[in-house]
Amino acid sequence: MFKQSFLFLSLICTTLFVTAQTGKCFRYKDLIFSDISINKNLSYASNAPSNQKKFYQFDLYQPKNDPANGRPLIIWMHGGGFKFGTKEAKGIKLWSKSFAQRGYVCAAINYRLSKKNPLFHFDELQKGCYYAVQDAKMAVEYFKYHCKEYNIDPDKIILAGNSAGALIALQAAYGNNSELAGMAGLPDTVAGAKSHERLKVVGVINFWGGIFDLDWLKNTRVPIISVYGNRDNVMSPTHKSTPLFGGLDIHKQADALHIPNDLKIFDGYSHELQKQFNPFFSASKSTEKRWLEAGQFAADFLYNTIFK
Repeated sequence: MFKQSFLFLSLICTTLFVTAQTGKCFRYKDLIFSDISINKNLSYASNAPSNQKKFYQFDLYQPKNDPANGRPLIIWMHGGGFKFGTKEAKGIKLWSKSFAQRGYVCAAINYRLSKKNPLFHFDELQKGCYYAVQDAKMAVEYFKYHCKEYNIDPDKIILAGNSAGALIALQAAYGNNSELAGMAGLPDTVAGAKSHERLKVVGVINFWGGIFDLDWLKNTRVPIISVYGNRDNVMSPTHKSTPLFGGLDIHKQADALHIPNDLKIFDGYSHELQKQFNPFFSASKSTEKRWLEAGQFAADFLYNTIFK
């Protein structure tokens, strides 16, 4: 069986997905699996109230015929300003699939959305992020507990997202509940939360997101990969036009603190790497191409930082 699996992987590497320069491919960096499986609408909170069960669903993406043990997990979180969006977002599905083809297990999760208007009220956006971070922490705990069931390494979990999803990833990795609650004007505990424990993950993929407080980067040394468009007027790359600190700010501060990080800038593009951001229209093929390019940049960084 092992020999057959090895031959299968070798064949894929040397035919469908070879690299032009070396003729080799590498797990977690290159697309080595042609087929993946998707298990939809699973739950990371089986005891959730019936009217909230949809917020705790996830889709699991895995490479088919993968003999590896202890695989890394990426938890992908969608955008939508903490008001809209689901795990069915086109970008989330695209990244979950392509990273599964690299050998990762990917969980595209839903999380609680705000009943208020966080898109136009910054205090509501902070609160929406706080509760979404609690859900991300719950998802991490779920996968650590079920690591054998999903054949993942509980010490190699990566948080990833675009826009609001990237905000969740950054805040969950670098802030604790007390800091987040103080920011949002909320009590520093919620049901099931551990207010003074910092989440342990091995990496953050920040696609056009930001962090509320740059000083939180001093809390830990989780590697960060950031991507943004330099004309993003929704999530500015710098603090000058928004209360949040964007990708450029994060990159500079991470460099100063010697946190492993890298940054890719798409010149001339706005939020979601669109030419002109419009949340009501589906992404074009050219935008999807940029999303895939961002994904490959992130995969290269993670491979060189964590797995090489």
